[in-house]
Amino acid sequence: MRGAGRRWAVRTVVVATAGIAAAGLTACGGPGDDDGKVSVVASFYPLQFVAEQVGGDLVRVQNLVKPGAEPHDLELQPSQVAAIINADLVLYLGGFQPAVDDVAGQQPPAKALDVAGVAALEAAPTSVAIQIESGPVEKDPHVWLDPTRLAAVGLPVAARLAEIDPAHAGDYRAKAEALRGQLTALDGEFARGLATCARRDIITSHAAFGYLASRYDLHQIAVTGLSPDEEASPGRLAEVAQTARETGATTIFFETLVSNRVAQTVAEEIGAKAAVLDPIEGREPGSTDDYFSIMRSNLTTLRSALGCQ
Repeated sequence: MRGAGRRWAVRTVVVATAGIAAAGLTACGGPGDDDGKVSVVASFYPLQFVAEQVGGDLVRVQNLVKPGAEPHDLELQPSQVAAIINADLVLYLGGFQPAVDDVAGQQPPAKALDVAGVAALEAAPTSVAIQIESGPVEKDPHVWLDPTRLAAVGLPVAARLAEIDPAHAGDYRAKAEALRGQLTALDGEFARGLATCARRDIITSHAAFGYLASRYDLHQIAVTGLSPDEEASPGRLAEVAQTARETGATTIFFETLVSNRVAQTVAEEIGAKAAVLDPIEGREPGSTDDYFSIMRSNLTTLRSALGCQ
Protein backbone atom coordinates (compact mmCIF):
# COMPACT_ATOMS: atom_id res chain seq x y z
CA MET A 1 0.00 0.00 0.00
CA ARG A 2 2.88 2.31 0.71
CA GLY A 3 6.35 2.08 -0.73
CA ALA A 4 9.85 2.49 0.61
CA GLY A 5 10.12 5.91 -1.02
CA ARG A 6 7.60 7.42 1.35
CA ARG A 7 9.35 5.91 4.39
CA TRP A 8 12.70 7.39 3.32
CA ALA A 9 11.01 10.75 2.77
CA VAL A 10 9.56 10.66 6.26
CA ARG A 11 12.93 9.76 7.79
CA THR A 12 14.50 12.72 6.00
CA VAL A 13 11.88 14.99 7.52
CA VAL A 14 12.51 13.45 10.95
CA VAL A 15 16.21 14.27 10.80
CA ALA A 16 15.58 17.83 9.66
CA THR A 17 12.87 18.47 12.19
CA ALA A 18 14.85 16.94 15.02
CA GLY A 19 17.46 19.61 14.42
CA ILE A 20 14.80 22.30 14.48
CA ALA A 21 13.40 20.85 17.70
CA ALA A 22 16.83 20.86 19.33
CA ALA A 23 17.42 24.45 18.30
CA GLY A 24 14.13 26.06 19.13
CA LEU A 25 11.30 23.69 20.06
CA THR A 26 11.50 22.60 23.68
CA ALA A 27 10.97 18.88 24.11
CA CYS A 28 8.29 18.27 26.68
CA GLY A 29 9.34 16.21 29.66
CA GLY A 30 6.09 16.48 31.57
CA PRO A 31 3.10 18.70 32.30
CA GLY A 32 3.55 22.41 32.79
CA ASP A 33 4.39 23.50 29.26
CA ASP A 34 2.42 26.61 28.24
CA ASP A 35 -1.02 25.97 29.75
CA GLY A 36 0.14 23.39 32.29
CA LYS A 37 -1.65 20.53 30.55
CA VAL A 38 -0.15 17.26 29.40
CA SER A 39 0.38 17.45 25.64
CA VAL A 40 -0.92 14.43 23.74
CA VAL A 41 -0.63 13.75 20.01
CA ALA A 42 -3.19 11.29 18.63
CA SER A 43 -2.60 9.83 15.19
CA PHE A 44 -6.32 9.82 14.25
CA TYR A 45 -9.78 10.47 15.69
CA PRO A 46 -10.60 7.36 17.80
CA LEU A 47 -7.35 7.83 19.73
CA GLN A 48 -8.08 11.54 20.13
CA PHE A 49 -11.46 10.56 21.56
CA VAL A 50 -9.92 8.18 24.11
CA ALA A 51 -7.27 10.70 25.14
CA GLU A 52 -9.87 13.43 25.67
CA GLN A 53 -12.18 11.11 27.61
CA VAL A 54 -9.41 9.83 29.88
CA GLY A 55 -7.47 13.07 30.22
CA GLY A 56 -10.35 15.54 30.43
CA ASP A 57 -9.29 19.08 31.24
CA LEU A 58 -5.84 17.90 32.29
CA VAL A 59 -4.67 17.21 28.73
CA ARG A 60 -4.29 19.09 25.46
CA VAL A 61 -4.84 16.76 22.50
CA GLN A 62 -3.73 17.29 18.92
CA ASN A 63 -5.10 15.04 16.17
CA LEU A 64 -2.65 14.62 13.29
CA VAL A 65 -5.52 14.17 10.81
CA LYS A 66 -7.56 17.24 9.89
CA PRO A 67 -11.38 16.97 9.75
CA GLY A 68 -12.48 15.67 6.36
CA ALA A 69 -9.16 13.94 5.63
CA GLU A 70 -8.79 10.18 5.24
CA PRO A 71 -6.29 8.91 7.85
CA HIS A 72 -4.92 5.80 6.09
CA ASP A 73 -2.75 7.83 3.73
CA LEU A 74 -1.54 10.49 6.14
CA GLU A 75 1.78 12.01 5.13
CA LEU A 76 3.42 14.03 7.85
CA GLN A 77 4.40 17.66 7.45
CA PRO A 78 7.47 18.95 9.33
CA SER A 79 5.24 20.67 11.89
CA GLN A 80 3.49 17.37 12.60
CA VAL A 81 6.79 15.55 13.02
CA ALA A 82 7.83 18.28 15.47
CA ALA A 83 4.54 17.84 17.35
CA ILE A 84 5.24 14.11 17.77
CA ILE A 85 8.80 14.73 18.92
CA ASN A 86 7.76 17.38 21.45
CA ALA A 87 4.61 15.76 22.84
CA ASP A 88 4.46 14.34 26.35
CA LEU A 89 2.60 11.33 24.94
CA VAL A 90 1.98 10.02 21.42
CA LEU A 91 -0.91 7.61 20.79
CA TYR A 92 -0.87 5.64 17.55
CA LEU A 93 -2.00 2.34 16.07
CA GLY A 94 0.92 0.46 14.57
CA GLY A 95 0.39 -0.58 10.95
CA PHE A 96 -2.51 1.78 10.32
CA GLN A 97 -0.48 4.87 9.38
CA PRO A 98 3.08 3.87 8.44
CA ALA A 99 4.28 7.48 8.28
CA VAL A 100 3.34 7.88 11.94
CA ASP A 101 4.93 4.54 12.81
CA ASP A 102 8.25 5.72 11.38
CA VAL A 103 8.35 8.76 13.67
CA ALA A 104 6.54 7.54 16.79
CA GLY A 105 8.57 4.34 16.79
CA GLN A 106 11.74 6.41 17.28
CA GLN A 107 10.43 8.06 20.44
CA PRO A 108 11.35 6.85 23.94
CA PRO A 109 9.00 4.04 25.04
CA ALA A 110 7.71 6.13 27.94
CA LYS A 111 6.23 8.76 25.63
CA ALA A 112 4.78 6.66 22.80
CA LEU A 113 1.96 4.13 23.17
CA ASP A 114 1.15 1.80 20.27
CA VAL A 115 -2.40 0.74 21.10
CA ALA A 116 -2.10 -2.23 18.72
CA GLY A 117 -0.29 -3.87 21.61
CA VAL A 118 -3.27 -3.61 23.96
CA ALA A 119 -6.28 -3.81 21.61
CA ALA A 120 -5.85 -7.45 20.53
CA LEU A 121 -5.66 -7.08 16.73
CA GLU A 122 -6.77 -10.14 14.82
CA ALA A 123 -6.30 -11.45 11.31
CA ALA A 124 -7.87 -9.34 8.60
CA PRO A 125 -11.14 -10.60 7.13
CA THR A 126 -9.70 -10.46 3.61
CA SER A 127 -6.46 -11.47 1.94
CA VAL A 128 -5.46 -7.83 1.57
CA ALA A 129 -2.63 -7.00 3.96
CA ILE A 130 -1.56 -3.74 5.51
CA GLN A 131 2.02 -2.99 4.53
CA ILE A 132 4.38 -1.93 7.29
CA GLU A 133 8.13 -1.73 7.26
CA SER A 134 8.67 -5.35 8.27
CA GLY A 135 6.45 -6.60 5.45
CA PRO A 136 2.81 -7.51 4.95
CA VAL A 137 0.86 -8.21 8.13
CA GLU A 138 -2.71 -9.40 7.84
CA LYS A 139 -4.08 -7.57 10.86
CA ASP A 140 -7.30 -5.58 10.89
CA PRO A 141 -6.69 -2.22 12.62
CA HIS A 142 -10.34 -1.17 13.01
CA VAL A 143 -10.64 -2.28 16.65
CA TRP A 144 -12.54 0.82 17.80
CA LEU A 145 -15.67 -0.40 15.99
CA ASP A 146 -16.04 -3.03 18.72
CA PRO A 147 -16.72 -1.00 21.91
CA THR A 148 -15.28 -3.73 24.12
CA ARG A 149 -11.96 -3.58 22.32
CA LEU A 150 -11.83 0.20 22.50
CA ALA A 151 -12.55 -0.08 26.23
CA ALA A 152 -9.30 -2.02 26.62
CA VAL A 153 -7.34 1.03 25.45
CA GLY A 154 -8.51 3.44 28.18
CA LEU A 155 -6.63 2.04 31.18
CA PRO A 156 -3.23 1.81 29.43
CA VAL A 157 -3.67 5.44 28.33
CA ALA A 158 -4.52 6.38 31.92
CA ALA A 159 -1.41 4.57 33.15
CA ARG A 160 0.84 6.46 30.73
CA LEU A 161 -0.74 9.80 31.67
CA ALA A 162 -0.25 8.95 35.35
CA GLU A 163 3.46 8.35 34.76
CA ILE A 164 3.74 11.79 33.17
CA ASP A 165 1.50 13.52 35.71
CA PRO A 166 1.47 11.42 38.90
CA ALA A 167 -0.35 14.10 40.89
CA HIS A 168 -3.50 13.31 38.90
CA ALA A 169 -3.11 9.53 38.58
CA GLY A 170 -6.39 8.92 40.39
CA ASP A 171 -8.25 11.27 38.06
CA TYR A 172 -6.98 9.51 34.95
CA ARG A 173 -7.87 6.07 36.25
CA ALA A 174 -11.35 7.18 37.33
CA LYS A 175 -12.05 8.65 33.89
CA ALA A 176 -10.77 5.51 32.18
CA GLU A 177 -13.08 3.40 34.33
CA ALA A 178 -15.98 5.70 33.50
CA LEU A 179 -15.19 5.39 29.78
CA ARG A 180 -15.10 1.62 30.08
CA GLY A 181 -18.53 1.70 31.72
CA GLN A 182 -19.95 3.83 28.91
CA LEU A 183 -18.48 1.57 26.25
CA THR A 184 -19.84 -1.51 28.02
CA ALA A 185 -23.29 0.09 27.98
CA LEU A 186 -22.91 0.85 24.27
CA ASP A 187 -21.94 -2.76 23.66
CA GLY A 188 -25.19 -3.80 25.35
CA GLU A 189 -27.19 -1.48 23.11
CA PHE A 190 -25.67 -3.07 20.00
CA ALA A 191 -26.16 -6.60 21.31
CA ARG A 192 -29.83 -5.99 22.04
CA GLY A 193 -30.45 -3.95 18.92
CA LEU A 194 -28.97 -6.54 16.57
CA ALA A 195 -30.16 -9.67 18.35
CA THR A 196 -33.18 -10.33 16.15
CA CYS A 197 -32.77 -9.31 12.51
CA ALA A 198 -34.20 -10.63 9.27
CA ARG A 199 -30.75 -10.51 7.66
CA ARG A 200 -27.24 -10.75 9.09
CA ASP A 201 -25.05 -9.94 6.06
CA ILE A 202 -23.66 -6.42 5.67
CA ILE A 203 -22.28 -5.39 2.27
CA THR A 204 -19.60 -2.73 2.78
CA SER A 205 -17.41 -0.76 0.40
CA HIS A 206 -14.27 -1.67 2.36
CA ALA A 207 -13.44 -4.16 5.08
CA ALA A 208 -13.60 -1.87 8.10
CA PHE A 209 -16.34 -3.67 10.03
CA GLY A 210 -14.85 -7.09 10.75
CA TYR A 211 -14.68 -6.62 14.52
CA LEU A 212 -18.16 -5.14 14.71
CA ALA A 213 -19.56 -8.00 12.64
CA SER A 214 -17.79 -10.62 14.75
CA ARG A 215 -18.96 -9.08 18.01
CA TYR A 216 -22.63 -8.96 17.03
CA ASP A 217 -22.93 -12.14 14.96
CA LEU A 218 -23.05 -10.38 11.60
CA HIS A 219 -21.26 -11.32 8.37
CA GLN A 220 -19.28 -8.65 6.54
CA ILE A 221 -19.02 -8.88 2.76
CA ALA A 222 -16.56 -6.22 1.65
CA VAL A 223 -16.02 -5.02 -1.90
CA THR A 224 -12.40 -4.08 -1.20
CA GLY A 225 -9.90 -4.76 1.57
CA LEU A 226 -8.66 -2.89 4.59
CA SER A 227 -7.84 0.35 2.79
CA PRO A 228 -10.67 2.45 1.32
CA ASP A 229 -8.51 3.65 -1.57
CA GLU A 230 -8.14 0.18 -3.10
CA GLU A 231 -9.72 -0.33 -6.51
CA ALA A 232 -12.28 -3.09 -6.98
CA SER A 233 -11.97 -5.11 -10.18
CA PRO A 234 -15.05 -5.57 -12.40
CA GLY A 235 -14.99 -9.23 -11.44
CA ARG A 236 -15.08 -8.43 -7.74
CA LEU A 237 -17.95 -5.98 -8.23
CA ALA A 238 -19.92 -8.65 -10.09
CA GLU A 239 -19.16 -11.22 -7.40
CA VAL A 240 -20.35 -8.93 -4.59
CA ALA A 241 -23.46 -7.97 -6.55
CA GLN A 242 -24.33 -11.65 -6.99
CA THR A 243 -23.78 -12.34 -3.29
CA ALA A 244 -25.94 -9.35 -2.37
CA ARG A 245 -28.76 -10.74 -4.53
CA GLU A 246 -28.46 -14.16 -2.93
CA THR A 247 -28.56 -12.76 0.60
CA GLY A 248 -31.47 -10.46 -0.11
CA ALA A 249 -29.51 -7.36 0.81
CA THR A 250 -31.53 -4.14 0.63
CA THR A 251 -28.65 -1.78 1.43
CA ILE A 252 -25.05 -1.38 0.28
CA PHE A 253 -22.98 0.58 2.75
CA PHE A 254 -20.47 3.28 1.93
CA GLU A 255 -18.57 5.52 4.30
CA THR A 256 -17.78 9.11 5.03
CA LEU A 257 -14.58 10.79 3.78
CA VAL A 258 -14.28 8.71 0.58
CA SER A 259 -16.22 8.34 -2.66
CA ASN A 260 -19.49 6.39 -2.62
CA ARG A 261 -18.99 5.28 -6.24
CA VAL A 262 -18.39 1.58 -5.47
CA ALA A 263 -21.41 1.24 -3.20
CA GLN A 264 -23.63 3.09 -5.66
CA THR A 265 -22.48 0.83 -8.50
CA VAL A 266 -23.38 -2.35 -6.61
CA ALA A 267 -26.63 -0.88 -5.30
CA GLU A 268 -27.78 0.13 -8.78
CA GLU A 269 -26.85 -3.29 -10.14
CA ILE A 270 -29.16 -5.12 -7.71
CA GLY A 271 -31.85 -2.49 -7.17
CA ALA A 272 -30.84 -1.75 -3.57
CA LYS A 273 -30.12 1.56 -1.88
CA ALA A 274 -26.80 2.92 -0.67
CA ALA A 275 -26.40 4.26 2.87
CA VAL A 276 -23.62 5.51 5.13
CA LEU A 277 -22.07 3.19 7.69
CA ASP A 278 -19.40 5.30 9.33
CA PRO A 279 -16.07 3.59 10.17
CA ILE A 280 -15.25 6.55 12.46
CA GLU A 281 -11.74 6.90 11.11
CA GLY A 282 -12.17 10.67 11.17
CA ARG A 283 -14.80 13.35 11.40
CA GLU A 284 -16.25 15.58 8.75
CA PRO A 285 -15.51 19.34 8.88
CA GLY A 286 -17.81 21.13 11.30
CA SER A 287 -19.22 17.94 12.78
CA THR A 288 -20.26 18.04 16.43
CA ASP A 289 -20.78 14.27 16.63
CA ASP A 290 -18.48 12.15 18.75
CA TYR A 291 -17.70 8.45 18.87
CA PHE A 292 -20.81 7.61 20.88
CA SER A 293 -23.27 9.52 18.71
CA ILE A 294 -21.76 8.12 15.49
CA MET A 295 -21.84 4.57 16.80
CA ARG A 296 -25.49 4.95 17.80
CA SER A 297 -26.27 6.35 14.36
CA ASN A 298 -24.57 3.29 12.87
CA LEU A 299 -26.75 1.06 15.03
CA THR A 300 -29.91 2.77 13.78
CA THR A 301 -28.73 2.38 10.19
CA LEU A 302 -27.91 -1.31 10.66
CA ARG A 303 -31.24 -2.06 12.31
CA SER A 304 -33.10 -0.48 9.42
CA ALA A 305 -31.04 -2.19 6.74
CA LEU A 306 -31.15 -5.63 8.36
CA GLY A 307 -34.83 -5.60 9.29
CA CYS A 308 -34.21 -5.90 13.03
CA GLN A 309 -37.10 -6.18 15.50
